Amino acid sequence: MTGELQPRWFVAHTHPHAEAKALAHLDRQGFETYFPRYLKKRRHARRIETVAAPLFPRYLFVAIDLNMQRWRSICSTVGVSHLVCNGDDPTPVPMGIIEALRTREDAGGFIELDCRPRFRAGDKVRVLDGAFSSCLGLFEGMAERDRIAILLDLLGRKVRVVLDADLVAAA
Repeated sequence: MTGELQPRWFVAHTHPHAEAKALAHLDRQGFETYFPRYLKKRRHARRIETVAAPLFPRYLFVAIDLNMQRWRSICSTVGVSHLVCNGDDPTPVPMGIIEALRTREDAGGFIELDCRPRFRAGDKVRVLDGAFSSCLGLFEGMAERDRIAILLDLLGRKVRVVLDADLVAAA
């Protein structure tokens, strides 16, 4: 018996901003789906809010048993552009990828991304917004989650300031 014993994961490419629509229609057709998302900070109108964002925009995963399910119907599903294929056959996701993504999910089902500093100690940085907007400083280190410590040259001396990581860019 050379057939696959269980469904494998494949990648569906969706229309722009149609992931939720594609998920609903694929679920309605009886396909198991997986759409990894993470929490992203978005700044708008001087407010910072946390929103759910796709880990892979315009892509979602579909479990398909190629021997038992009519997988070609996925390509004509509302919201789906096409399945990622190699020739005429869908290309399976390597084993363990979906499981590895699921192990990184928190209690809410969102992928937890590593929060590594983009800078090394001593790198020059520029403050983008806020009270210290356009000030230049030196990156000191991570203060706490999503916040960094920088040294600003204010009034002739170095002052340690803790800011959101999103408010600082390389100088």
